[in-house]
Amino acid sequence: MAGKGTLFLIPTTLGDSPISNVIPDQVQEIVNSIDHYVAEDIRSARRYLSKVGIKKPIKTLEFMSLNKRTQTEEISELLEPALNGHNLGLMSEAGCPGIADPGADLVSEAHQKGVQVVPLVGPSSLLLALIGSGLNGQQFTFNGYLPKDSKLRCQALLHLEKLALAGTTQLFIETPFRNQQMFEDIVKSCAGNTRLCIATDLTLQTESLLTKPVAQWRKHSPAFKKRPTVFLLGS
Repeated sequence: MAGKGTLFLIPTTLGDSPISNVIPDQVQEIVNSIDHYVAEDIRSARRYLSKVGIKKPIKTLEFMSLNKRTQTEEISELLEPALNGHNLGLMSEAGCPGIADPGADLVSEAHQKGVQVVPLVGPSSLLLALIGSGLNGQQFTFNGYLPKDSKLRCQALLHLEKLALAGTTQLFIETPFRNQQMFEDIVKSCAGNTRLCIATDLTLQTESLLTKPVAQWRKHSPAFKKRPTVFLLGS
């Protein structure tokens, strides 16, 4: 890989939690060695680097955007700094890049072009939810977003419940403003003895993580209030 830079996968906070609580010092050291960044949202990336304590003036850094509107043919162009010998940083809007995130396409391109990929330690809402749920951490599947249509979503939930009861924990997420609808469809569709974990605002002061049977959830609805949430089904 002589002559090529490294693609660093840079974790960000999951919300307004203090940097020192969730981001290792190593990340601060590495961002000070990078002049080129690819980010889901450039303004958020600039603010985050300032919070991390980057020593270089933000205006001297190069930022490129990678989001759901980025075309496939544009991915190669985003990797150009690394191909030209410069280190390149990839940042998601929240947490670790590459999961439920368009950054996965850039990582794939890096592997194809022989660019070294280095993931850095940081908060992942999915892993934090899983290890805190008490559900099976040996076999699990992340399903991303379920269908928006309630009927189709209920059908998907029944399928995931079947897999969960067979022993494979099922993780999924929803756009925060639809969390309440998701919850209502879960408790309507799933059996009372199916275990449901709801993990909200992980790493924040308002964090909530609780696992109990669906029958018990039917008696009390969480106060989602458009807060980021991970849902898990298990046996």
